[in-house]
Amino acid sequence: MTENLDGPSAEDGAEVPADRIAAAVTAGTIVYEDGATQSFEPDGATRYTERGRETTGTWSVDEDGHFCSFWPPDYRASYDLRWSVEEGRVVGLRFADLRSGARFDGRYQ
Repeated sequence: MTENLDGPSAEDGAEVPADRIAAAVTAGTIVYEDGATQSFEPDGATRYTERGRETTGTWSVDEDGHFCSFWPPDYRASYDLRWSVEEGRVVGLRFADLRSGARFDGRYQ
């Protein structure tokens, strides 16, 4: 599933380059530590499911190369996106909110 993400720039904890963010988030469904899941579509749609409750939003990459999400009606966030790599393979992503510093670690399902 994530073979196209592995490579020299995919080191554990390294920043995901802006030109690889779309490939990184659409590579598979992300499962967070609390069991919530999130999928990202190439068209910019995203679905987040927590305890059976699904919400939909959109994702994008801003002009500064940060991953961004929008959840209607008015929640916007920008994230520092980093690789999670084990034994040379990309296994997930780490999202760090640029405003609050909150971190969300997820693994590909």
